[in-house]
This record gives sequence, structure tokens and C-alpha cells, in this order.
Amino acid sequence: MFEQTFKNIDDVLWKESRCATELDYTEQTSWLLFLKYLDDLERERSQKAELMGKSYEFILEEPYRWSYWAVPKKPDGEIDRDRAQTGDDLIAYVDGVLFPYLRGFKEQATGSETVEYKIGEIFGEIKNKFQSGYSLRDALEYVDELRFQSQDEKHELSHLYESKIKNMGNAGRNGGEYYTPRPLIRAMIQVVKPEIGERIYDGACGSAGFLCESYEYLRHQGELTTQQLETLQTRTFYGREKKSLPYVIAIMNMILHGIDTPNIVHTNTLTESMSDVQDKDRFEVILANPPFGGKERKEVKQNFSIQTGETAFLFLQHFMKMLKKGGRAAIVIKNTFLSNADNASKSLREELLTTCNLHRILDCPGGTFIGAGVKTVVLFFEKRDRQQWGTEPTQDANGQLEFATPMATEKIWYYQLDPGRNLGKTNPLNDEDLQEFVELQATFAQSEKSSTVNVADIDRETFDLSVKNPNAPDEDPLRDPSEIMAEIAALDRESAEILAEIGGIL
Repeated sequence: MFEQTFKNIDDVLWKESRCATELDYTEQTSWLLFLKYLDDLERERSQKAELMGKSYEFILEEPYRWSYWAVPKKPDGEIDRDRAQTGDDLIAYVDGVLFPYLRGFKEQATGSETVEYKIGEIFGEIKNKFQSGYSLRDALEYVDELRFQSQDEKHELSHLYESKIKNMGNAGRNGGEYYTPRPLIRAMIQVVKPEIGERIYDGACGSAGFLCESYEYLRHQGELTTQQLETLQTRTFYGREKKSLPYVIAIMNMILHGIDTPNIVHTNTLTESMSDVQDKDRFEVILANPPFGGKERKEVKQNFSIQTGETAFLFLQHFMKMLKKGGRAAIVIKNTFLSNADNASKSLREELLTTCNLHRILDCPGGTFIGAGVKTVVLFFEKRDRQQWGTEPTQDANGQLEFATPMATEKIWYYQLDPGRNLGKTNPLNDEDLQEFVELQATFAQSEKSSTVNVADIDRETFDLSVKNPNAPDEDPLRDPSEIMAEIAALDRESAEILAEIGGIL
């Protein structure tokens, strides 16, 4: 129903010189969608209040509401062309009046969880990139065709918006860092199995894919009570995002999936003091794909017991700290984490094994993350109480680590994901590719793609977690050199015969 409208909006943006990429398209569509959504939400709340004989206090003053300035209507529902600004007047209003007004909400808000705060935060970061007021007028009228009133309408809009985010990720550059393939996310959620009442956290939430998919998973766990729905709306999903564009996209994405006031905070997660984290700050479920590489300031690195220049390794420490005892996590990370020989990597693997039960590792093929250029694994682990596992490891006379009791991790089940084809833009990962993994992991089944390793057999100096599946079929042995030479000679003779035939014909 709304697909053509989204295409029309993209066509308008394509004509704008300051909108050159899918990232720009998604950014500009997002602020327009947000203001239209806010207007629909406020009108719905006002109508409900009126039916109950109550008054409703609008968040936005009338001159700044969508239905007043963006697409004003006559009583018969037609657009009031006399009041609808366009051209330079419209751009001047948006840049000089509307955006400054909306930015001011951040200071007025009573807390970061309120709609007012989200308004101020979004418009404090985002910029209008429309230069032509005529193009903006067209875009406004296309967006006005969209409706957020029924669940079916919201579901279709969320699907279309997710497609835009996917296109943004596939476009490369830095768009890919905001997009994790949804089939992979859904598989991770099926393994972790979050429950209503548990708090779910992503400290590097990007476009909020993990939180949105978790909402969809929980929303369809049978008929939910009013209290359970309220819990999902307000006390279940928590995210943080450092960069402005994905923050805005995350807010809009969650809204379209059904969360009216998303608990997404615009902040650098890694600057939070680890020593200040209390149990009340921790979460039962953590799902994340932290950014690879990256650089953080020296004082940020010093916030962590294991200091490293790899941002993803800092995030892994953060997630381990933020996980409640008994809590479950699934974290995407570069596969080099399993075997890197530097001290930080070895220490982090040791910390993970001794404080958490690392029970599953999913090894993903190249091409899983389009444009990322790295291979990844997913670490599935549960936070354990270190006191259960005895004292800290000690060293014997030869400097070898000795453990008084078993480590928190005893066995690790590995699965090598192999869809049987090369993954890429035109051939992305799908749900069927992960079906066998989801089925086998439930019982730690052994197969040609899966195996189990005893942690007792892992080298205590390197804590190397890379593994070759002993159940996998043997690779073809190296061919004998004489066999290769014979094949080359045969090919040479065949080529000579063909050339001779051609010469005879000529």
C-alpha cells in the first residue's frame, strides 16, 4: 500500500544535490516520518481524551504541528494551498523556525525517557538537507499519505523502513556498520530466548535491529496481557548509540515496530565508568554487534581492565560487566578474536572463560556482513558467579596457570555456518541458511559442521579458541606433482592440435 509512496520520496531526494547516498535518503526520510508520526500520535491521544471527557495537552504548539505547517488541510480534506508554504519560504521556516524550536525540547524534558527529550535530541543532531522548497513540498505531501494508526499500517511501514536501512547498509561506506543481517539477529534471539519481564540491552545499537527483532519475537509469544504489553513498551528494550544518524534511525525504527517512546540514549557507551556499575544497572539479556576497529581516546581505554585499541574488545568487556549473574548474551565479533596472539586478546579470552560460560560459538562465512570485509563469529555466553569457581588461578614453579576448580566454561559447542554458496549483495544470508544451526544448537549435536571442545584441553598460555571440526569431511589431499605435470602436458597437446587444425583451415 505504501511502497510506491516510499519510492516517490526517494525520487524527490534523488534530485537534491545534498542527498547523494542511501544514508542521506534514510536520514531525511526519518525526520519527516518522525514528525508525521508524532502528529498522528498526538491526534489519536487527543481524540481518546475527548471521548473520556478529558483534556489533552499537546507536546507541540499548534504552529509547529505537522497538520498546521507541513500539509494544512481544508475542512473537506483537500490541501490548503494558500497556507502551505513552498519554495524559499518553506526552507526558511524549516531551518530558521521549526528546527530551532524542536531542538529546545531537550532542555525542557524531565528525563531522557520522555518523548520531549527524544524530539530535542533528534533535531539537535539532524540537519535538513533539502535545498529546494519545491522538492520539500513534494516530499511533505508524499509523507502525508502515510498512516500510523493501525497495526497493519505500522507493520507495513516498519517493513519498508527496514528495507531502506538494508539498502543503506548494502550501499557500503559506513552504512554497513549500522546494519546487521536480520536472519542472523533472529537466529541469535532464538538461541538466547529472551522472556517478557527481562530487560534487553544493546550498547552499540546502530539502527536498533536487535531490539526491534526482540520485540517482534516477544510480541508473538501468544496472547499477551495488558500488563505484559505495557512491560514491552516501557521496561524491556534499552539501547545506546554514539553516532547521530544511527541514533535517529534507531528511534524511528523502534517507533515503527510499535515502541512509542524508545529507551535509546545518544551517548558513547564506552565512556561509562566500569567501576560505577551496580547490579541494578545490569541486564538479563544482551544482544549486540559492536563496531570493529575504531579508535577511542586514551582515557576511555583506561576505563577498562584490559586495555586495547580494538573498539569491539572494549565493548565485549562492557557487555560482560553489564550482564547480570545468570544473564545471557550473544555478541558478534571478528573471528580473529579466537586466536589473536596479543596480550589483550589472550587476557580477554581468559576473562571470558573464567567469568562466563561460553557455551556456543557460531562461525560465520565471509560475505555475511556485506561490505565489511571481515569474517565474524557469534559468542553465546552466560554470566556466572566467580565465587562458584574457586579462587583466582595461580602459577606453578614453571609459571603455568593452575586452576583450583574448573573454569566457568567447561565445554564449547562450535558450528561452522556454510550456506553452500558465496554470500553478497545479490545473494544475502537468509533464515533458511541458519535453520540447521538453530536446530542443532538446542542439543549440542555433533555433525559435519559442528563439534564440541573441552576447555580443559585449551592451551592455558594462549587460550586459543580457534578449532578445526574433527567431524568435517577430510579435504582433498594434495595432488601428486607428476599427476599435475601430466595434466599440463595433455592440455598442451590438446592446444597444439587445435591450433594445427585452425592453421589447416586457414
